[in-house]
Amino acid sequence: MKRTTSTKAHLLRALDEHLKTIQETFQMLEQPASASLNKVDWAEVTKLGDEISKQATIAGMLSTAEAPNAKELQENMDAYCNVLQGFLLLCHGSTVGAGQTLCSNIHSSAKEVTDRSSTLLREGASSYGTHVSSRKSLIPQLTGSVWEACTALKKTPTANCTAIGRAITQVAVSVKDVLREMKELKPAEAGPPDETSNATTNVSNGSHNDDNLGDIGNDLSPEEMKLAQLSTNAISDTLTFIKEVIRFVASLLKQSKYADKSNDTVGYLERILKLCQEIGAQVDELGACIYPPQEVSLMRVTMGKILEGADGVRGVVQNMEGESESLSRAFEGLEASMKQLELGLNCLDDELVPEIQGLSMTM
Repeated sequence: MKRTTSTKAHLLRALDEHLKTIQETFQMLEQPASASLNKVDWAEVTKLGDEISKQATIAGMLSTAEAPNAKELQENMDAYCNVLQGFLLLCHGSTVGAGQTLCSNIHSSAKEVTDRSSTLLREGASSYGTHVSSRKSLIPQLTGSVWEACTALKKTPTANCTAIGRAITQVAVSVKDVLREMKELKPAEAGPPDETSNATTNVSNGSHNDDNLGDIGNDLSPEEMKLAQLSTNAISDTLTFIKEVIRFVASLLKQSKYADKSNDTVGYLERILKLCQEIGAQVDELGACIYPPQEVSLMRVTMGKILEGADGVRGVVQNMEGESESLSRAFEGLEASMKQLELGLNCLDDELVPEIQGLSMTM
């Protein structure tokens, strides 16, 4: 028993030394590799990922054996960690000319492989000498998680345009979700006068039934419903604009003049992404403002920021290409729907002023 404990401690110490070196290497991925270096093709990274999968399989088999051999475990550990070290160096080499978004994608993929591999190796060393049944329940799952991370490497973007295009697509998905929620808003159902009166009294007294919480968004007044519909149109046109941005970014992959190593191109693309993400955040805000009680002043602020962001994107595109007809048309459509929403807000202001004045006179 004492010998088993000593062997386990030795394995864990050796693993800690390996993982310390790997973590130091991993820190290199926080910054892109120097532009003076030759860029590593991502195919080389995925090839080494396949080798990591093989090492994970061997580690899993050795750790779940009836009587694990300490020497074989350490030899596998040494080989596995050496492959991981080479893998991280190749990942770093693949970041030559990469912008922040592509670097982040590569960093994330490398982290998944490294973290899952580290967990598998540590569990294998920690479980040395334990009952075989406990090892067989967990080790295969950890091995499978390493396989998944290595397979995912093949889906990692390899170009700035691709990475940024995918990130903007996530913004489009978020905007689409808000649009779907807006389309589900419903006007209040007209009820008998006494019921309406009672409901109003309950609300004014602060008496809310928890059962009614799920009805939020299903009881808009005609005025609120009109603003909701105008907002829905504006959000729909925002989505159309973002889709045109995605098409524009995708088209750059086919143009040799926008080589990934161009710092100007990467800077432009990162700026477009940042603006689109800000637009997405403002769409979320606008969508939230539509639910009663509607926040008219905040709606105006978010509308302005959405248009400002879209105009900013158009400006970046003009700097890159001169002009994009389809993007300009999409912007004009967005601008028109925002003007309609602004008119709706102005009409609401005109209706509220006499009511507020009348309320002041009665107090």
